[in-house]
Amino acid sequence: MPLDMKDNIAEAARRLLMENNVKKLTVKDIVEECQITRQTFYYHFQDIPELISWVIERETERLRSKAEAQEDPEKRLKFFFAVSLNAMPYIRQSMLTNYRDEIGRILLAHFRRMIEESAEGKELAHRCSQAEFDLIIRYHSMAILGILASWSEEDTKHQDEVVHQIYKMIAEGIKIKQ
Repeated sequence: MPLDMKDNIAEAARRLLMENNVKKLTVKDIVEECQITRQTFYYHFQDIPELISWVIERETERLRSKAEAQEDPEKRLKFFFAVSLNAMPYIRQSMLTNYRDEIGRILLAHFRRMIEESAEGKELAHRCSQAEFDLIIRYHSMAILGILASWSEEDTKHQDEVVHQIYKMIAEGIKIKQ
């Protein structure tokens, strides 16, 4: 039952964000939406940022296993972009709430960890020092988040080419034509 209740609480928060367009998400709103007591909410989550972190962690784990089933790193990146673009309406709506800073930090931390885990053990990790590896991961995490945040209809038309170029930059580095 606890997992089901956590799911119910998460679904209530999602409904409030997406269907009711709530800008200030509160525990009071969530407990009223899923018809539970405040004690029940606090039994499962310390606060709303913990609820958001739980949802993101759960989705990240689910997506990580699906991404690993992709046959090569570029296909994993394409899968990641497709999933991220589908989640964008939820992310954008969440970023309009009073928890935008916490959500941004949580998303960046999970996103960075996904990229780091997919790069560990690969050739990239063996070609550089730990400090260089950390900088590369940080750079690419922020770059991809920026690309996703500014994604356009034109990018959608050329999604495979955009992802291929990003993959080449990550795998091969940026090459300047002479």
